Amino acid sequence: MAAAGAPDGMEETGMDTEAETVATEGPARPLNCLEAEAAAGAAAEDSCAARGSLQPAPAQPPGDLAAQASVSNGEDAGGGAGRELVDLKIIWNKTKHDVKFPLDSTGSELKQKIHSITGLPPAMQKVMYKGLVPEDKTLREIKVTSGAKIMVVGSTINDVLAVNTPKDAAQQDAKAEENKKEPLCRQKQHRKVLDKGKPEDVMPSVKGAQERLPAVPLSGMYNKSGGKVRLTFKLEQDQLWIGTKERTEKLPMGSIKNVVSEPIEGHEDYHMMAFQLGPTEASYYWVYWVPTQYVDAIKDTVLGKWQYF
Repeated sequence: MAAAGAPDGMEETGMDTEAETVATEGPARPLNCLEAEAAAGAAAEDSCAARGSLQPAPAQPPGDLAAQASVSNGEDAGGGAGRELVDLKIIWNKTKHDVKFPLDSTGSELKQKIHSITGLPPAMQKVMYKGLVPEDKTLREIKVTSGAKIMVVGSTINDVLAVNTPKDAAQQDAKAEENKKEPLCRQKQHRKVLDKGKPEDVMPSVKGAQERLPAVPLSGMYNKSGGKVRLTFKLEQDQLWIGTKERTEKLPMGSIKNVVSEPIEGHEDYHMMAFQLGPTEASYYWVYWVPTQYVDAIKDTVLGKWQYF
């Protein structure tokens, strides 16, 4: 019997076939400790022989390669390991940023990424892709595809300050210029009337007081041409009558656009006053030496704040 005479550890032809037959016909016999150790050693030798002709594989750098190459402008905020990434072109302030970003990240997370790239706070961002990007939906849900252009609108805090500061400065300059503006009573067009002095028949003034309109017309004043003028308030007709020696103009109070006044220097108990009868300053009708106690009453009555009956 050839099988019986074979040395230990040697296999004869047909042994593999017989072993396969035995394996299919019944459960395998458990290996003892020595047999298991021998089998493991043989498997290791076969593996080394198979790899003998191959070059060693290059060492892999630590960390996840997808995460390292996820964003051209920095690390992937969404943690790219094991997540599907999409190529995006984020465009803000005429600058393009190429970014790889997780497709299952939300619009809110995308805003945080944009903040890290541009410095634009999320609260000041408008992110658009086929409309405004919802903060609570993922890029996958709004069907963002690879190569998509994400438009960003917004200004940084520094940009806002840079725009507002010159504007505020201009307003302050304008206000300062207005404060330096020459008083009306010093302007040449008014000076020629005021230089005539206070009319002898002007109504008396009460400095620091406010009174109702008198029942009689306000008289003894000058107009721009230096002629005498009187003001009559026809409250029942809602009219202001401006009377001169030549004629009387009857004006509906609703047609008067504005009323301005200014104290006369050196005679602060009297004002110069103008009624705006048209759209520009050229339509002002000037009256000089109005008693100060009636100034507020005239403005309120003409402009419709309150009336006296």
